[in-house]
Amino acid sequence: MEKTPITAEQMRHYDSYTINTIGIPSLVLMERAALAVRDEILHAFPLYLDRVVVVAGSGNNGGDGLDVARLLHIAGVNVTILNVGNPEHASDEHQVQDKICRYYKIPETTDLGILKRATLIVDAMFGIGIDRPVTGAYADAIEAINNSKALVVAVDMPSGINTDTGAVMGTAVKADATVTFAFNKVGLTKGDGVKHAGRIIIADDMGTYAVDD
Repeated sequence: MEKTPITAEQMRHYDSYTINTIGIPSLVLMERAALAVRDEILHAFPLYLDRVVVVAGSGNNGGDGLDVARLLHIAGVNVTILNVGNPEHASDEHQVQDKICRYYKIPETTDLGILKRATLIVDAMFGIGIDRPVTGAYADAIEAINNSKALVVAVDMPSGINTDTGAVMGTAVKADATVTFAFNKVGLTKGDGVKHAGRIIIADDMGTYAVDD
């Protein structure tokens, strides 16, 4: 039986309960999320792996993206990380993943020009937390992604799509596929979210514990 799509607040609550009450570390959930994205990319898009670019924001969605970059690198894929946003605002999990990627010597850049040659782009800028219009460097990155000829896989949500309404928050990534974590999100089932998500894959074996209290 398909589960009812959830809101951003529900997902935050489930994650918090899983991490803080049950005791599953956030980095474990992040690894499970990244494994789901890696598996989808390797199994569904094997012909697009020549030049993969992971576009990573500075929050936990970007941390997921860095984790995906490492897993693809280990699998032998040619992958480059495109960092967007302010690294000084990086979340703790993001900093951990960035340190690991540096040990693996995965190339990193801030040059949007790399997207022109990409065969597959992983969109890992914004997850469920976006609550204001996208501006600045992030808006520029979204425009560059949408203007590229690459296949696009979004991590959890297409960046710029509101998790609860499906509205475009100023601008938003148009993905070919979206791997969303634990449960489908309301915003992927209504409004512009449907058109921007592409094919939706629900990674429902994350271990996230659903509790409504």
